[in-house]
Amino acid sequence: MTALRDLYPMPGIDDHWHVPQEFDAVFDWRFDEGRTTLMHLYQKGKDMQWDAMARIDWDQELDPENPMEMPDEAVPIYGSDIWNKLNNKEKAELRRHGQAWNISQFLQGEQAALLAASKIVQSVPDLDSKFYAATQVMDEARHVEVYRNLMKKFGVAYPMTDPLQDLINDALRDSRWDMTYLAMQVVIEGLALAAFGTIRDIAQNPLARMVNAYVMEDEARHVAFGRLSLRDYYPQLTQAERDEREEFLVEACYLMRDRMTQSGVVYETLGLPVAECEAFTQQSEIVKLYRTLLFQRIVPIVKDIGLWGPKIRKAYEDMGVLHFAELDPDLLQQQDEEVARGIDANKARADYISAVAAHAE
Repeated sequence: MTALRDLYPMPGIDDHWHVPQEFDAVFDWRFDEGRTTLMHLYQKGKDMQWDAMARIDWDQELDPENPMEMPDEAVPIYGSDIWNKLNNKEKAELRRHGQAWNISQFLQGEQAALLAASKIVQSVPDLDSKFYAATQVMDEARHVEVYRNLMKKFGVAYPMTDPLQDLINDALRDSRWDMTYLAMQVVIEGLALAAFGTIRDIAQNPLARMVNAYVMEDEARHVAFGRLSLRDYYPQLTQAERDEREEFLVEACYLMRDRMTQSGVVYETLGLPVAECEAFTQQSEIVKLYRTLLFQRIVPIVKDIGLWGPKIRKAYEDMGVLHFAELDPDLLQQQDEEVARGIDANKARADYISAVAAHAE
């Protein structure tokens, strides 16, 4: 069976990445009832577990020329002279590789979230947080499973980008449990939700829409978990400690904004002029809009957890994303769950119609 590592178009990528860690595994001997909000989320996490093999029809295929059936406007160099000179076969390859690069980053990020959630189970001091984080471990394992299965249908895959790897390295190596939350549950999961939502809402391929909608249903709870935990914790810190975390957030957000678009490795793999492609991408209005939308899930969470000092607000104002602070995180989570339920309902309706038709024959 072909491993995804064998689908990388470049040689010499290691099979494993080792991240040394040093943190305390903390037992909570109180065994109290826990916070109502977190225990409710824990119950919800248990109730909403699902089987990736049963819920998703993996016999569905992807179009080799446009796997997720995304509009060409989603291609970062769409409209450039380079794009206009490509023939149909070359455009098809760029669509396939570009979309594969995106899904590869989702897959890599989900494995990082799996490790981060398992670290949180050990290091967070409160039992109610350990309970919920344990449900997230199972969620993240399932997400790795579904993106791995989806990725295989592309026939090509890409390794994790350096900026994402740097941020994940910070999340896993920091001995302070709240910094793991901040990097993973707020920044990376928040960015992921926005990126997943783009595919869920504009892709026409039913398998791609389904995978991203179902993962979003879980991820919205994960972001809520980080929000509830950090909102209780950050008022206990000194101003200097909160300033340090705001500084980390500003750096992480700028890093992700500037580097979370298609990597030059895709252009290099396809023999396109990397510098020209990246220069066009930097000025593309579609890419600028995408980078802005990436922060619609992060900004209201950052405000809600109390890291809302002048430096944070100035950074978000400079990025043009400060207005997202007015969004309601609970409403966004509710909408994500409703979309997933709607897909299930449509699928059940289609299955019923097929069964009735088969019986009539």
